[in-house]
Parts: sequence; C-alpha cells; structure tokens
Amino acid sequence: MTDLRAGVRSAAARLREAGVASAEVDAVELAAHVLGVEASEVRRLLVLGGRTLPGAYAALVDERAHRVPLQHLTGRAHFRRLTLSVGPGVFVPRPETEVLVDLALAEVDRRAAEPDRHSPVRVVDLCSGSGAIALSLKDERPGTEVRGLELSPDAYAWAVANRDRLGLDVEVVQGDATQPCFEDWAGDVDVVTVNPPYIPVGAVPLDPEVRDHDPEVALYGGSEDGLAIPVAVVRVAAALLRPGGLVLVEHADSQGESLPRRLQATGRWSDVSDHVDLSGRPRVTTARRAASAP
Repeated sequence: MTDLRAGVRSAAARLREAGVASAEVDAVELAAHVLGVEASEVRRLLVLGGRTLPGAYAALVDERAHRVPLQHLTGRAHFRRLTLSVGPGVFVPRPETEVLVDLALAEVDRRAAEPDRHSPVRVVDLCSGSGAIALSLKDERPGTEVRGLELSPDAYAWAVANRDRLGLDVEVVQGDATQPCFEDWAGDVDVVTVNPPYIPVGAVPLDPEVRDHDPEVALYGGSEDGLAIPVAVVRVAAALLRPGGLVLVEHADSQGESLPRRLQATGRWSDVSDHVDLSGRPRVTTARRAASAP
C-alpha cells in the first residue's frame, strides 16, 4: 500500500516525464479508478490525508506512462454531462467535439421554437463512434428524435452499450455513412451531425494515444487532403436534410478553409461557415441544405 499523497505526486511526476500533457489530472483519475470514487473525492482526500492506494495503482500508472490512453485504463470517458464506456476498438471522444454539440443544440432549439412546428425535431448523427454526440443531444434535449449510424462493429457495440446503460431512446444502426441510410427519414431531417475520419492519408498522428490506440477506421479520411470521406458523408447528409436543414461537420484544424470550400462548390449548400473550438482552432463547418439544390 502507498500513501495517497505520495503516490499521486510520484505518479504525476512519472507521467510528466513520459510526455503526458495532463499528468496531474491523469494521476488523480487513475487514483479515483482504483479507489472506486470520483476524482473530486480523491482531491478531497489529498487535502485530508491518511488514505492509501492499492498496488494496482502503480501498474496502471506504468501503462499510462507507456501512453496507453487514460480512458482505456479506466474504461470511461467524460463528455459533457455523460460518462461513456470506451475501450479498444472505439474512438475516444475529445473535448473539442463539444463545440459541435453546442452548435447542434442551438439549431435544435431554433427549430423547436418555430411557430408552425407540430412534430419533434429530427437529428441524425453519422459516424457515431461511442455515441457521444447522439447520446448527448438526446440527454440534453429529450424531446428530440435522434438516430445514429456507425460502420465499425466494435464501435457500434460500444455505442449500443452506452445507450442501453444510460437509458436514452436513440436508434443506433450499424452501416456505412457514405451510403444512403435512414431512407424513411430522407428529406425530413432537421440536423445532421458528423464527426468523420479526417486525418490525411499518410499523415501520422503525433500523440501515441491516437496513433497506436484509436482505430484507423475512425482516423483517416481516405485521401491526401483527408476530405474524401467527410465529403462523401456530407453528400449523404444532403439527402437526409429538409431544405434549410443544418449539417455540422468536425474537421482538422488545417481544414477550416478547404472543407467549407468543398461544400460551397457542390451547389447543395448555403450559409457555409466555420467555427473554432475552445482553444481557438478551426473545428466545425456548418452549412444549410439549399432549397433548390442539385
């Protein structure tokens, strides 16, 4: 057994030396995991003192120092109000994706407030992964009808498990987001959210957690500019959306000009704009389905 204060302090130093940017946070999260409490409780115990850590803590810190993702070690990822189950085979949701959810919620609220509205707002989430976006939208706007689509069998299983554990009424389907889907909703969807694979083919992510542990199907965008798959998915979104419906697409910070330009060139979209994330980097392109589009 190791003293909690000494153990967390030593773990943070070890992780910092290993290049983990969030060393202190991760040291606390791992302590919370082995103690079966929340991180806030660990911080309280660090002040009070007198608590010890089991031997399993050192083994987890060692794995994290070898850049195994924190979320794979704890089995959970925090995203907005939700705690999602994650692990090998599914992309770990990132905080920067939360700006996409904020933008989508604003559009849901705008649609729901329309004076001639007599039906629930409909949202489709393409490339759903763990279900982070779809489940957050349903959690925060329960009256919305939400569907999600995910290609990877592993990620699909994680999304279904998260939906069932959280008790959220979201239809999750396994399928290819570059092909027609949810055809019973075609032309009748208000919002489509997309967090597609967008890393350029041949580019290697710098972070070992991404490069070595996130599934390739969730990373690479199918072309040298990384936009082949995003553009194909947006084409599917166009078929789903009603005229004036909004698509929201996450992208790499280097694609803040190229993706909007590609969307504008199709003639299917109006009001194309880009939005920055919390760190000020280009992150989400939004566009409205043009009323008279090809």
